[in-house]
Amino acid sequence: MITEENIKQFSKQCEGIFEQLSRDVIGQKEVVEGTVIAMIAGGNVLLEGVPGVGKTRLVRSLGRVFNLPFSRIQFTPDLMPADVTGTNIIVKDDEGNSRFDFQPGPIFSNIILADEINRATPKTQSALLEAMQEHTVTVMGVSRKLNEPFFVLATQNPIEQDGTYPLPEAQMDRFMFKLIVENPSLDELMGIVDMTQKTMAEVADAACSGEELLEMRKTANQIPVAREVMRYAMTLCSATHPTGDCATETAKKYVRLGASPRAGQALISAAKVRALLQGRFNVSYNDINTLAYPVLRHRMKLNFEAVAERISPDTIIKMIIAELGKSKNVSDGAKLSAEAATAESETAAPAAAEAEATEQAESKKAKRGIFGRK
Repeated sequence: MITEENIKQFSKQCEGIFEQLSRDVIGQKEVVEGTVIAMIAGGNVLLEGVPGVGKTRLVRSLGRVFNLPFSRIQFTPDLMPADVTGTNIIVKDDEGNSRFDFQPGPIFSNIILADEINRATPKTQSALLEAMQEHTVTVMGVSRKLNEPFFVLATQNPIEQDGTYPLPEAQMDRFMFKLIVENPSLDELMGIVDMTQKTMAEVADAACSGEELLEMRKTANQIPVAREVMRYAMTLCSATHPTGDCATETAKKYVRLGASPRAGQALISAAKVRALLQGRFNVSYNDINTLAYPVLRHRMKLNFEAVAERISPDTIIKMIIAELGKSKNVSDGAKLSAEAATAESETAAPAAAEAEATEQAESKKAKRGIFGRK
């Protein structure tokens, strides 16, 4: 039974976690919050971004903040599954008799950084499948349990695709979140350079142990979810299927394959943690709409029409949420939340367009200043 003391302890530990992470990571508020939510909820995270935006640094800092053993695996085309899971080797005892001895691989840790995971071959990528879902590793017919808590935090570069192997659907589905790591703003860039001039090493201190993290997960699991909110979350997941009962016109037009049941599980588990972070004791429609993007963006397979029109998964998710806001199959509360989310997105779009236009105008002025007027 959840108590007020559990809630206070959860809030206090979260404050300490974010405070320590801010000592190593400048900006990237949504990415940091999303990663922490996933770890508390017990999920794996895929971080996508161009090189140099702090993906690896964030994962190393998480290892320090949670005071957990950390392993980094640099994925390359010549990496073999045994390099990840470990293997049996022949050793001799004091009497000269030979026997097989298992040498654990780097996956036998609590936090695994799979750096540039899409550079390894599918055979090596599949070595993570069992570990990510069942938290066990099977080598030569023997299954070995991994230490808890266990997380895989993987990175990939969306730009350079030469010599890469796209992750299969089964492995993408095992990531709770796919988080997009954007380039820092000017002020954030100044803060990053200023911080790294003093030291390139991480300076965050431990703010939470592995046992405390598991207790936080138990606390979050006890947060109640109203039946209507649960139904809306499942409707949202089902709405991504073009042939499902709740199929939306957007899904029928742009989606080839929708989200799996794991998406529904991830959405509810993460929403409970976010509710506690927001100081609430129940899951809201806004939690579902906000987390729909990191939960669904990598679980939908777009069709040719979406690719040809260059429509991103996030745009499709926004359109599905807006469509559900007008549907008769969801409650009034869900409609209001969907309308608010759509309005907020539409308000932000003109501002972004205006900023882009201003940037282009400034760029033209700069060019005229350098090369002279014609």
